[in-house]
Order: sequence, then structure tokens, then C-alpha cells
Amino acid sequence: MAHVDVIRLQFQPFRFSSSSFFTPSPFSAKILFSPLAYSSSRPAPPATLAFPPRKHLLSFKVSATVAETGQPKWWEKNAPNMIDIHSTQEFLSAMSQAGDRLVIVEFYGTWCASCRALFPKLCRTAEEHPEIVFLKVNFDENKPMCKRLNVKVLPYFHFYRGTEGQLESFSCSLAKFQKIKDAIEIHNTARCSIGPPVSIGDLLAEPSSVAKDRPAESV
Repeated sequence: MAHVDVIRLQFQPFRFSSSSFFTPSPFSAKILFSPLAYSSSRPAPPATLAFPPRKHLLSFKVSATVAETGQPKWWEKNAPNMIDIHSTQEFLSAMSQAGDRLVIVEFYGTWCASCRALFPKLCRTAEEHPEIVFLKVNFDENKPMCKRLNVKVLPYFHFYRGTEGQLESFSCSLAKFQKIKDAIEIHNTARCSIGPPVSIGDLLAEPSSVAKDRPAESV
């Protein structure tokens, strides 16, 4: 009768340290001798290795936090002679303070792709003409006023001069920006005042024929 010693290895589970992402710790093995009796005619059992169960494996969840950049939105990047209008009163006040200067009013929407595409070029034009007052009217903040001024598509432009009131109005996209330059060429000329400014309030006195609660469209 022959005696066979069976060796059984025991491994410790992996450990993770802060110095490495996936570095297993050295394992230790215990050798256990069990004197088992086998006959010479019976082979010894094959050696087997035991691995740590799945429950010991670690799972990682990576989360990313986007830091606030603090950068202004595209419609907030104004030229020095651009004024944001948030109410009818602000609009009337800005028109009154402009006097006889040419005033260009842009009606826009923050969601309007055409408004966003056109805006950088409008800012450059404003910088090239510091003598012109540019007013920016957010359609969503001033819907009643925009409807009374017959603004049905965005972006939309009004040209005003104090003693003459409204000179021109039209819709415009980036592809047709020359339209704005041509209007500036026509209306941005030196003029003498011949009387008190025309009240813009007359234009806001009665609602236009624009359908109620109809959203503005983007050109």
C-alpha cells in the first residue's frame, strides 16, 4: 500500500492599492499534507488550482463632472454699442435716448439657428459703426411687443431714426447679410433734426393682425 501526499494550495484574493490601478498582492500558499492511503493500482488524483470567486472582483464606475466655464452664451457677446432689451419700457427708453442716431433693432430667439449664425457678423458690423445704436430684442421675453411690431420670422430687423420713426423692416439670414449693409448705407447719413422724435409708442398702441400665440419662425 503506497502513501501519496496531496498538496492543496490556497490563494489570497487580489488587493488594490492607491499606487497602482490593478496590481495584485503577492499570494501566499499553504502546503497541507494529508497522508492518504492509495493502492499502487489506483492513480493519484490530479492536482487542481482554486481561484478567488467572482464576488471578490471589484467593479469601477467612472463619473465625470463638467466644470462650469463661466463663458457667456452666444447672444450675450455684445459689441459696446449693443443693448439688450428685456421689456417694452426698456425699448421705449433706449429709443428715446438714441435721439437722432440711427437705431437698428434685431429681433432674435436663443433657439434660432439662423440668429446664432448671423450674430457674430452683426457684432462686427456694430463695432465698425459705433455711431449706430443696436438694440437686441429677445422674442421669447417680449412676445406681446414683438407681435404688435409685426415680427413673424426670426431674425428680423427694424431701422429707426428719431425724427422719422421707422425707416425699414425686413427679415435677414447670414446668406443675405448684405441686405443689412445696404440698409446702413442708405439710412446712416447725417441729418438735421426738424422736430421732436416720432413716438415709438404709436407703433405699440394697437395689436397687429398677427395670429395670437403663433410662434415666430426662423428664416
